[in-house]
Amino acid sequence: MSDIFSRIEHSRTADEVVQQIESLILEGVLRTGDRLPGERELARQFEVSRPILRDALKSLEGRGLLTTRPGGGTHVADVIGQLFTKPVTDLISMHRKAVTDYLEYRREIEAIAAEYAARRATSDDLALLDRIMARMDEAHRTGDFDDEAEIDIEFHHAVCECAHNMILLHTLRSCYRLLSEGVFQNRLLVFTVPGAREALLAQHKAIYTAIKAGDPAAARQAAMDHISYVERSMLEAERSGDWQRVSRLRLRQRSEAGDGAPRQRISEPAEKP
Repeated sequence: MSDIFSRIEHSRTADEVVQQIESLILEGVLRTGDRLPGERELARQFEVSRPILRDALKSLEGRGLLTTRPGGGTHVADVIGQLFTKPVTDLISMHRKAVTDYLEYRREIEAIAAEYAARRATSDDLALLDRIMARMDEAHRTGDFDDEAEIDIEFHHAVCECAHNMILLHTLRSCYRLLSEGVFQNRLLVFTVPGAREALLAQHKAIYTAIKAGDPAAARQAAMDHISYVERSMLEAERSGDWQRVSRLRLRQRSEAGDGAPRQRISEPAEKP
């Protein structure tokens, strides 16, 4: 991890170390699972004594912001949390309308995030988006399906970070967790729709281009168009999948009846003489 910590300017107390790490977590610089530098290096960056640093880390760990793994160093704890309790998450995964409502929510929230990003993205933010788009282009070129899906989520994470709104950041991170944890199993169906991979890449580029151009209205519209397309494609993929299921059943049934030959008609009973 590069030097993201700044030396403590004033009294060099544990509280000041705590406040700086808190801010880095809240701003999304430090993310769940990130490993902090070793004690010696961290004390050097903060320019505090190791006892002061230990007190700060102990306080943060006690509050659930950091976790220490035996022999594995100090890491940022799972600070994203669940948007919903597990019983509610289970219900969401089982009810079809929840997918529609989820995408409706994302369409509005991501539109705001993209608009803010176009207004507030720094040169470093744009450099990060450049790298993600380059990786997205490469995944598309090689046809790496799983990689495309993962970079898709990473792109949306990055746009949210560019918005520089802490509440928006943590709300959307929790929202995206529903995707990464497979609550919506059918999200990957979108990639199976003919032409979807090309369309999705173009839509991500439209969002990216609008943010780089500093055009809030275009960024907002591009984000909304993207989620609307995802919604339509998911519906189309589900319908196509259902059609395919029915077709297979018909084929199997007719094959079992005699390799596709029409069944013998049931004749009317003969009249008695």
